[in-house]
Amino acid sequence: MKHSSARVLPGFGLSLGITVTGLSLFVLIPIAVLFLRAMGITVDKFVTEVFSERAMATYRVTIGMAFLAAVVNVIIGVLIAWTLTRYSFPGKRLLDGMVDLPFALPTAVAGITLAVLYGPNGWIGSLFGHLGVQIAFTPVGIWLAMIFIGMPFVIRSVQPVLEEFDPSHEEAASSLGAKPSAVFRRVILPTLLPSILTGFSLALARGLGEYGSVIFIAGNLPYDTEVTSLYIVAQLEEYDYQGATSIAVMMLVISFLMLMALNLIHRLLPSQEGDR
Repeated sequence: MKHSSARVLPGFGLSLGITVTGLSLFVLIPIAVLFLRAMGITVDKFVTEVFSERAMATYRVTIGMAFLAAVVNVIIGVLIAWTLTRYSFPGKRLLDGMVDLPFALPTAVAGITLAVLYGPNGWIGSLFGHLGVQIAFTPVGIWLAMIFIGMPFVIRSVQPVLEEFDPSHEEAASSLGAKPSAVFRRVILPTLLPSILTGFSLALARGLGEYGSVIFIAGNLPYDTEVTSLYIVAQLEEYDYQGATSIAVMMLVISFLMLMALNLIHRLLPSQEGDR
C-alpha cells in the first residue's frame, strides 16, 4: 500500500513565490526606495550630512548605548533565563509572562514610565539625585531605556536552548571533578553561545532603531543625548529631506555591517549538533 506524502504547506514553487513577494513588499522595496532617494543627492551633500559634527555625535550616542545595553542584556538575560528554566518557585509563570511586556507595551508608554521613574522627582531618580547623580536626560537614561526594550530578545533566545539542554552533561562533568565554573564555561556556555549571539544581535538592532521609549528620557540635547532616529525626525520636521535620507542610509549601512559581522561570527561558531 502506497502512502501519499501529505504536505501541510504548499509546494516549493508557491512557497517561494509567497516568500519573495512578502520580502519584496515589506522589506526590499522600502529599502530600495530609500537608496533610490539617496541617489538623487550629490556626493558633497551626502558626505556633509552624514559626517557632520551633530550626526557623528548621534552615532556615538546611539551605537555606544545600544552596544552597552546589549552587553548588559546578555548578562542579565542569561541569568533570568537560567532561573526560569532551572528552578521552580511561586509566581514563576507570572514572572515568565512579564518578560514579554516590553514587546507588547507601546514604546511611548514605556518612555513616559521610565522618564517618570528615573526623572529628578521619580522614585529612583530622586534617590540618585540626593547623591548628585542624574539618570534621566543623560546617556545613562538612554542606556536604561535600551536595556528595557532589548532584554526579552536575549531571554527568549536563550530559554529554549536551556530547556532542551540535557543536565546529564553537567552531572558527568561534575562527577569527573570539574568545578561549577568550569562546567558552565566548558559544557554549558558552548551550547548557549549561538543563542546568546542571536539575542545580542536582536537587542542591538532594536536599540539602534529605537525611538519612542528613548525620546522621553533622553532629554534630546544635540551633541549630548540626541539619538540618530530623533535627529532624522528633526530633519524631516525642518523639511530637510535630503539630510534625513542621507542619515537614514548611513544608519542602514552601519546596522547592516554590524549585523553581518555578528552573523559571520555566529557561522564560525562550532556546530553543537556535530559535536553530539
